[in-house]
Amino acid sequence: MTVSLPRADGTDRRSDPRPLVLHVMYRFDTGGLENGVVNLINHMPADRYRHAILALTEVTDFRHRIQRDDVECFALNKPPGQGFWLYPQLYRLFRELRPAVVHSRNLAALEVQLPAWLARVPVRIHGEHGRDVGDLDGRNRTYQRVRRFYRPFVSHYIALSRDLGDYLTGPIGVPADRVSQFVNGVDTERFSTYAGGATERLPQPIAGCPFDPRCHWIVGTVGRMQAVKDQLMLTRAFILTVHAAPELRERLRLVMVGDGPLRAQCQALLDEAGMTDLAWLPGERSDVPAVMRGLHVFALPSLAEGISNTILEAMASGLPVAATEVGGNADLVTPQITGLLVAAGDPQPMAGALLRLVRNPAQAAAMGEAGRQRVERDFSMRAMVARYQGLYDRLRGQSPASGH
Repeated sequence: MTVSLPRADGTDRRSDPRPLVLHVMYRFDTGGLENGVVNLINHMPADRYRHAILALTEVTDFRHRIQRDDVECFALNKPPGQGFWLYPQLYRLFRELRPAVVHSRNLAALEVQLPAWLARVPVRIHGEHGRDVGDLDGRNRTYQRVRRFYRPFVSHYIALSRDLGDYLTGPIGVPADRVSQFVNGVDTERFSTYAGGATERLPQPIAGCPFDPRCHWIVGTVGRMQAVKDQLMLTRAFILTVHAAPELRERLRLVMVGDGPLRAQCQALLDEAGMTDLAWLPGERSDVPAVMRGLHVFALPSLAEGISNTILEAMASGLPVAATEVGGNADLVTPQITGLLVAAGDPQPMAGALLRLVRNPAQAAAMGEAGRQRVERDFSMRAMVARYQGLYDRLRGQSPASGH
């Protein structure tokens, strides 16, 4: 059964001459991938393309982040497992909507490419945004076979890191001219370095947080609390840091924003270590820019990443980054310049990185400023939108100035 959430502007899609881009993902909920889709829709010129969201499972209230009122959302409520039985429904939906572009993202949504091909959707794009916890190194043979099966039905691929691009052109066998490597963009106005007209970065208190950034040194992370993000490693690293330097107990604090199965486990670790009062795990928050402005360092302990939106948001917020050296993290963090990279899955190196930053606040601040400058230079929202719009235009066989 398809659940349709119609356009807020109430107009009939059949009378709209703009080409439709149908963005397909497994679930439309809080997350980096989904946030990237929202940014793309919100910032692409409204006269060029219209957009719709198709979630194979559900569309949550996250859809309210979309600022345009002409975007329809569809949810198929698919149960776990292969979705061949959904093909007739997908085929009918594609024939009804007649999208100019179907743009699926990650393995869980790749299966829509076959019914899109059958429905004669002219442009079929698939994006690889990051790895699954069951395929951290890309060697899962089953996942490789699935990707090779659907390869003939995909017009073009987008890889969000060099690692993912090499994976597509290597074991998956996609010709290099059918792969584009894009990087995400970040809204540098929304994620600002300074607040209240300050001329230097002064962390601001986070609403509801028990810690004061004027007297506490706050390590923070933002993201879904699930296995691939490995917040358990960061929790252990924080505990190790406090044990290694007991004098830091008075001012070192941990903020972990997000919800998911690891949240209770992280809290249990902190409780067991006697550090309940040193950490704050508020669950999901919608005010991520304000959270970033209240931190001193951003930590990302993931086991796998594509191009991390939260790293870009942290850099835009003037924060030094301590991240694991996986996926696209090395494409973003310049070691010793904008942050520190450490081995994944091991809390000891992460603890060492946190200890170094808290003991060298001037160096940490310099890394944060360098990160902000790099984001402004290389990862602007305008550049990201231009890349996607340019690809849509090119694959549709038109130049940006040729009209519709």
